[in-house]
Amino acid sequence: MSVVQSIRTAAVAAVKSLYDQQVTESDISINITKPEFEGEYTIVVFTFTKFSRQKPEETAQRIGEYLTTHNPELIARFNVVKGFLNLSINEAWWLQFLQQHYSDVNIGIQPSNGKKVMVEYSSPNTNKPLHLGHLRNNFLGFSIAEIMKANGFEVIKANLVNDRGIHICKSMLAWQLFAHGDTPATSGIKGDHLVGDYYVKFESVVKEQAEPIIDRVLENDFRDFEEADTEKLEKLVTALHKPETKEDKEKTTKIMDDIKEMSRNKTEIMQQAKIMLQQWEAGNPEVRELWATMNSWVYEGFAQTYKRLGIDFDQMYYESETYLLGKNLVAEGLNKGVLFKKEDNSVWIDLTADGLDQKLLLRGDGTSVYMTQDLGTARLKYEQYHMDRSLIVVADEQNYHFKVLQLILQKLEEPSAPGILHLSYGMVELPHGRMKSREGTVVDADDLIVEMVNTAEEKTQHAGKKLDDFSEFELKELYDTIGMGAMKFFLLRVDPKKKMVFNPEESIDLHGFTAPFIQYAYARIKSILRDAGPVEALEQYKYTGELLPLEKQLIILNEQFPGILAEAHRELSPAVIAGYAFQLAQLFNSFYAEKIEGVPTYSILRATSEEKKKLRLQIIMLTAHTIAQSMKMLGIRVPERM
Repeated sequence: MSVVQSIRTAAVAAVKSLYDQQVTESDISINITKPEFEGEYTIVVFTFTKFSRQKPEETAQRIGEYLTTHNPELIARFNVVKGFLNLSINEAWWLQFLQQHYSDVNIGIQPSNGKKVMVEYSSPNTNKPLHLGHLRNNFLGFSIAEIMKANGFEVIKANLVNDRGIHICKSMLAWQLFAHGDTPATSGIKGDHLVGDYYVKFESVVKEQAEPIIDRVLENDFRDFEEADTEKLEKLVTALHKPETKEDKEKTTKIMDDIKEMSRNKTEIMQQAKIMLQQWEAGNPEVRELWATMNSWVYEGFAQTYKRLGIDFDQMYYESETYLLGKNLVAEGLNKGVLFKKEDNSVWIDLTADGLDQKLLLRGDGTSVYMTQDLGTARLKYEQYHMDRSLIVVADEQNYHFKVLQLILQKLEEPSAPGILHLSYGMVELPHGRMKSREGTVVDADDLIVEMVNTAEEKTQHAGKKLDDFSEFELKELYDTIGMGAMKFFLLRVDPKKKMVFNPEESIDLHGFTAPFIQYAYARIKSILRDAGPVEALEQYKYTGELLPLEKQLIILNEQFPGILAEAHRELSPAVIAGYAFQLAQLFNSFYAEKIEGVPTYSILRATSEEKKKLRLQIIMLTAHTIAQSMKMLGIRVPERM
């Protein structure tokens, strides 16, 4: 039982005994004591005054006296500051924790809680390679899965591949028109990159073909459009000629974007892509064969990238297989009267009574939309696993989509609906701005991996680290561990809900809030332990003396790790663990470096006594295990040497 849990249990008993009131452990508010006061943990007693009928100070005093009298093995002493009861934990408690856990490589890991959760992440499109935006998704999903496993959940890591749809047909059509039979083998280009090149090519042709259409629209020439679109365009063009205030300029940009998008949809090549999508859904053998071939190139490329990133999955789903299930659900919804058809045979759901709008579920030509396959996937996942929760890691620009998805599933009375949770994260930008797939301005994951590893090599060598005794293979592994760790940590250290700017140079700073800083602390501990030799003598050793300040602080911070894991799960935020790991590495560095008049205060191998040496070896072993476990939760390796 953790010290906080022990305090809660003791406090519940104190309130029952003193005031004959039954409170729950969740009613006991406990904080870490502020540095300016004595103690390690603080109980907030204000809520108890309603039945104590005493002032907060008097209430805290009585509870403190009860705790020290009835729990002397836990509470050594207390002090009261207004309504705050500051508790000093008995040093014997900290030493007992140290002796029980200093060799525990699985520190913080909880037993099974009997619950099952699926974490779906990555969800790439097979028309382009993975890029920087995908990396935050992958790292976040993988880390959340590891955190939930550590908290006792049975976890299924899932990946839904967007392998069908108009965007896939764009790459296929451009390859047909412009590739002249090129393949990854003949071009020497990685498969996902080759297919992505033709997606960009398609978009450049669309842009070229759309320009004359846009020009005609702006001159009130709508010859390319049907009557309904013509009416909309007339209103848009009229709106363009209003006086230009700052607000009007923003509206003008939006209006021009709408005109451009409608014009794009009327280009010859876009019409061809739409026909190809219809052919694909109709099972045209030639289209299906090309689709299978190009997707196989992409999958091979994805597999290489996932392996390099250290990302894995337990279950793969493909939209080409789930969209038919979605169509079945749509048919059921029509029969139940939950959905309705419009004159063009398109199928919709009306959510206006729920404060939303009408949502398209099936086009008039019978082809699916994203929502169709998401409905089918939700049913398939639940039928296979009957999980308690289904977490879907997707960027916050999809918030509305997933709100609608869950609402539709509820109205269709699907059993999966209550457990669905959209884990939303902010977009990632580079210092020079946002990336755009259509324009080919994204940063490919493969290119970024190479850049990070190369930067790790440059930084390590520039720092003057001794590398002579590393083999070529060991150096390669070291640079990979540092570079990949830096990238993952930088993308995970920010609260998932916030947008962020990724700066490769900053992420690999050996002295900042980075993975290399934490990795170096771990490597330093391992170096000390190697110099110390065999540690079997520590197994039966129990220190009984007094703890110096940083000795105690390190034990206390290590003891908090299970609570940090629980908090990271509640918040669904790896950033909680990233911040904790950095704090632990900082405290160890202070412990290691502190000197008084040039003499190390906390020397380990040259401690003032054999007892202190063994104590400090136990403390740094515990710290190494906690750092390693923290970084594992983030998908980051720690090097034995650095």
